[in-house]
Amino acid sequence: MNNEAVNVLQHFEELRKRLMIIAAVFIAFLAISFIFVSDIYQWLVRDLDFKLAVLGPSEILWVYFMLASVVAIAAAIPVAAHQIWLFVRPALTGMEKKVALSYIPALFFLFITGIAFGYFILLPLVLNFLMALSGDMFTAFFTTEKYFQFVLHLTLPFGFLFELPVVIMFLTSLGILNPYSLQRIRKYAYFVLIVVAILVTPPDFISDILVTLPLLLLYEASVSLSKIIYTRKQKKQAVLQ
Repeated sequence: MNNEAVNVLQHFEELRKRLMIIAAVFIAFLAISFIFVSDIYQWLVRDLDFKLAVLGPSEILWVYFMLASVVAIAAAIPVAAHQIWLFVRPALTGMEKKVALSYIPALFFLFITGIAFGYFILLPLVLNFLMALSGDMFTAFFTTEKYFQFVLHLTLPFGFLFELPVVIMFLTSLGILNPYSLQRIRKYAYFVLIVVAILVTPPDFISDILVTLPLLLLYEASVSLSKIIYTRKQKKQAVLQ
């Protein structure tokens, strides 16, 4: 076996090790979350004006598992980011290692911010709009599973999408992206974000608009942050030369 094949195997072993650590941490947080999942559920439904119904015992288990999974994902993000950093660290320069490590806390913070944005801002707007459409024509009857699926679709995607600025800043720091390339692909990025908004929202036009606008603003913010990082990098390189 030549050296190149050995290196590939070593990389796969290292990747497998990192993925197993991430999976183990996620399972540990999932188990811990199940201890408090009842309290989490009660907090989430505390202000609802309607009662949630269940159609079977399995539905309760599904809701508990879903809530515990979201908490476990949020808690595991810093660990996952650190493991990814450890995997790519040998290929990074000293400065790139410091830059990559500094972004890890931001990933967790932005994930929580995205979840909070979806839950506290978008969810009430969309839910109130949809309830207003029914008026006196329908009697609202929500199952626990359907309601939390609805909540999940309006919150979890934003947790990941809100990390876009950090990812773009990191890739700009590494020289993989720059603000000018982001500007060139703007129309394609807009198209992808609009498709994402349509997929994660209920099938009504207002919900699509309410979700699309923040995503487009998020992309523009990412471009602006990329420009700042790119300009600073160019200045540092000019000083060194």
